[in-house]
Amino acid sequence: MRAARLIKMVLLLQSRPMMTAAELAQELEVSERTVTRDAAALSEAGVPVYADRGRAGGYRLIGGYRTRLTGLARSEAEALFLSGLPGALREMGLQDAASAARLKVSAALMPSLRDASANAAQRFHLDAPGWYQEPETPALLPAVAEAVWDDRVVDTRYGRADREVERRLEPYGLVLKGGIWYVCARAGSGDVRVYRLDRFRSVTATDEHFERPQSFDLPAFWESRAADFARSILRTEAVLRLTEAGARALPRTLDPTASREALTAAGPPDPRGRVTVTVPVESVEVAYAQLLGLGAEVEVLEPSELRTMLAETARRVGKLYG
Repeated sequence: MRAARLIKMVLLLQSRPMMTAAELAQELEVSERTVTRDAAALSEAGVPVYADRGRAGGYRLIGGYRTRLTGLARSEAEALFLSGLPGALREMGLQDAASAARLKVSAALMPSLRDASANAAQRFHLDAPGWYQEPETPALLPAVAEAVWDDRVVDTRYGRADREVERRLEPYGLVLKGGIWYVCARAGSGDVRVYRLDRFRSVTATDEHFERPQSFDLPAFWESRAADFARSILRTEAVLRLTEAGARALPRTLDPTASREALTAAGPPDPRGRVTVTVPVESVEVAYAQLLGLGAEVEVLEPSELRTMLAETARRVGKLYG
């Protein structure tokens, strides 16, 4: 533990002209007294750490010293490719590995390029969860993430609507979608399936490793399954008459792909500029909640149940506002 901290301290000092004891303590998550002891230990080991005293002082490396400890470990190299996902790294327990990797890359750069990572971080940020959501990190995510990295078989208990089931899984990959974590895994000799992480009740890593198929492509697999899922939940149809504004807003209101296909297949507008489309929806109840946002830009023609629900709401709203 201390050896790793000392290496990190050297890399920090190598990547910056000078750092105060307070800055080092914050980066290393230790006290300033520990920083002082670590600096002394490095000096005794031959690392030229120099302490400038006074208010403007701090620690720096002298004589153009450069460590050779910049080779990336496997976990650091893997985490580096996820460095644009700070929240996901933290939730998977890979924050320390990513931090070490970034430090090593920074230390290996020319002095004129050492601010490149900070510049990029201040210009691009990924915020995965949707608005008005408070995402919760599944407690078992770090255990599943470790198994994914190690290609290790896990024994799990998974909660379904009416019961819990036990599964021995080969976890191929993790996906963060809309603030929710999923794992793509194979159970026995079956197909790869998708499991929600927050439904796992227990995850126990075994001593058994699995061989990952070279043909498995996680992004392609997820894209295909996501499209299949989106189509599978659209179980009924609605016939809508849309104004020009309603037609523009429809892909933002209902399923985007289904909406665009329906608009493409629609006939020419009527004399009032309205188009009639037949679009698949999840259910009458879900379509009611979605179409309310379009207000008078949409008229439901079918099904009659949905039309009646919206008409009743319009009547009540009209009465409320006089």
